[in-house]
Amino acid sequence: MKTPMDSVSPRETCLVTGAAGFIGSHLCERLLRDGYEVIGVDCFTDYYARDIKESNLSGLRELEGFHFIEADLGLMDLDGLLEGVSCLFHLAAQAGVRASWGDSFAIYTDLNILTTQKLLEAARRAEALQRFIYASSSSVYGDTEDLPLRETGTLQPVSPYGVSKLAGEHLVRLYAKNFGVPTVSLRYFTVYGPRQRPDMAFHKFLRAIYAGQPIPVYGDGQQTRDFTFVADAVEANILAMTSGPPGSYFNIGGGSRVTVNQCIEILRRITGREVQIVHQPRQHGDVRHTWADTTAAKTVLGFEPRTSLEEGLAAEDRWFRHMILGQSLE
Repeated sequence: MKTPMDSVSPRETCLVTGAAGFIGSHLCERLLRDGYEVIGVDCFTDYYARDIKESNLSGLRELEGFHFIEADLGLMDLDGLLEGVSCLFHLAAQAGVRASWGDSFAIYTDLNILTTQKLLEAARRAEALQRFIYASSSSVYGDTEDLPLRETGTLQPVSPYGVSKLAGEHLVRLYAKNFGVPTVSLRYFTVYGPRQRPDMAFHKFLRAIYAGQPIPVYGDGQQTRDFTFVADAVEANILAMTSGPPGSYFNIGGGSRVTVNQCIEILRRITGREVQIVHQPRQHGDVRHTWADTTAAKTVLGFEPRTSLEEGLAAEDRWFRHMILGQSLE
């Protein structure tokens, strides 16, 4: 049975690319709750299992106002897709720093750069479009000790993935400057929470903990990250719908800069289980530290993260036990 939604009059239509993904599925749910019509597009790339993405979509498919299209954006009639769309959230991309080396980079250039350019070409012709929000990444900064990372800092990616995201970000700014496409770029800093991809650290850590296996840690575990809870990342997207001049770009961080070792200790407390660690060599493309200066996002967008790392990890643990392990949480 479809669930009735509170409506706005008239109901505006939003397009979310990468709708079956981790952040995309959460964003679709929020937009529907806020009363928008939502078109979700995903081509189910094989970076991770399709059944995980289908699970992300399972609740959405039952909601009134959600329309899903399985298709490759690079092969679609994008003019037709954008007809009547007031806001485009471009989250679709090939993910993964470590997988982006070698021959695989052709996938990143196709999905992260060429597809973005094709969408921008369609966006400049879309009469109803009021906002194009691009999902960028802290990977555009590369490895630096000049912390916290500011939007005005040097952009020097250390992975092919980071190069592809920076190229996409350059494109959206070019189309804003030259054609007036109303773009805003959001540089996400390590988003986590329920539905996190299986290749991401906290998902892997929880899987190892509940299987009684050692947690693989690359390097000494003293590397730091600015972790952002998924609901906070979604809130940044909602705020960017109405704030930020065309071509602007913002750091979106969670205010939780901690070491990997500290994260593992938090997970030990949350799960109540003993934790073993096995150290592995540092991986090519991994940066030592990230830490977002979110002053611009706070000043211009009104963005402030609301979820502490401990609260967010507890939420991811509950989701993992229920959805991955099949435990009842009653």
